[in-house]
Amino acid sequence: MSSTPTIPPVPASAQPGETPAGAQPPITRRVKQKLTSRGATIAAIIIATVWTIPTLGLLISSFRPEENIQRNGWWNVFGDREFTADNYVDVLVSGGSQSPNLGQYFVNSLAIVIPATIIPLVIAAMAAYMFAWGKFRGKDTMFVFIFALQIIPLQMALIPLLSLFVNLQIGDFQLLPSGSYAQLWIAHSIFALPLAIFLLHNFIAEIPGEVIEAARVDGAGHATIFWRIIIPLSVPALASYAIFQFLWVWNDLLVALVFSGGTPDVAPITQRLAELTGTRGGEWHRLTAGAFVSMIVPLLVFFGLQRYFVRGLLAGGLKG
Repeated sequence: MSSTPTIPPVPASAQPGETPAGAQPPITRRVKQKLTSRGATIAAIIIATVWTIPTLGLLISSFRPEENIQRNGWWNVFGDREFTADNYVDVLVSGGSQSPNLGQYFVNSLAIVIPATIIPLVIAAMAAYMFAWGKFRGKDTMFVFIFALQIIPLQMALIPLLSLFVNLQIGDFQLLPSGSYAQLWIAHSIFALPLAIFLLHNFIAEIPGEVIEAARVDGAGHATIFWRIIIPLSVPALASYAIFQFLWVWNDLLVALVFSGGTPDVAPITQRLAELTGTRGGEWHRLTAGAFVSMIVPLLVFFGLQRYFVRGLLAGGLKG
């Protein structure tokens, strides 16, 4: 005779939504408890302090006169409290070969980084959707091939890609002229796509299949599903990758040197910062001020999208 399984009673003291006594809490709650413990808090404070010290030294040096920087270190600021804003005036307003205005280079960086972030993000999102929910022959093989492209060093592709851009012409008309924004946009997009497709695919593939099937039953096509379902649900992942790509392109120097042609009309702010060190590498007062000017936009982008960044990092990895 079969016996009916006995279901253990729920303690009366347990409230709705609480974990019964003796049961293991969900992984999200366990992770949250570990990250908010006293030891984790102390470790985070120590890491943040050590990480902030160089930035603090950079900030102090950017407001100190040139002779003070050369005479002693920034840590002597409490004994030598002389500050000046001339360094920022020098890099933002003054002109000349030794201290040009960073404003033009700042605009150049914005003109490079915005399209170089949006273009791979849109293409990667569409490709990730098709790899996750599309049905076509060779899908898995193609996805593995795209994933394997990440192992190719960036430096190996610079010269072949530059040669391709130079030889890409119709008659005597060059489609991608040297020293143009188009070369930088395409180069950054090409280098970003393998990782972008891989990361976004992992997120989009975790979207419940019932949502996609319900949209198909209602007659929605791939375009409707992508723009009205996939994009709204993937905002955390899209924002997370947008931050990474934005910071990568903004801080890039190698790709800019190869494809910008070195002209002031296209060169980003990182190229000018490399030149601000001077012929003997002693122009620290200008370099530190210029470095803080270049940090303004990345900081605004990071803190503006921080909540999406955290959600994107945790999405799909914490279930239960």
